[in-house]
Amino acid sequence: MAKKTRTALKELVKALEKHVDVLEDPKSNRGKRDRATAKVRAAAIAYASMLHSRTGSESPFLDIPDPRLDESTVASLKAEKEALIAKRAAKRAEKAKHAADD
Repeated sequence: MAKKTRTALKELVKALEKHVDVLEDPKSNRGKRDRATAKVRAAAIAYASMLHSRTGSESPFLDIPDPRLDESTVASLKAEKEALIAKRAAKRAEKAKHAADD
């Protein structure tokens, strides 16, 4: 992994550890818990973005369902994700075809 990828990983781990500390603290209020959760999400997005920009890989977090969602919603979201991936692939293929034609 490149240096920037390692940095993104460290930030994600740091955000996760802080999140656990806040959630386990009986004195923490909802606002503090929400901020810690938002930091984890932001760090996860930054990590996934860094991986994608460096390696072209998909986010490792895409298939993690929200435990609050029911099965039909999760299935719908997965179908939407797959449609977006297919649309992106078709767009890339079209660009490659145009580039080859030029």
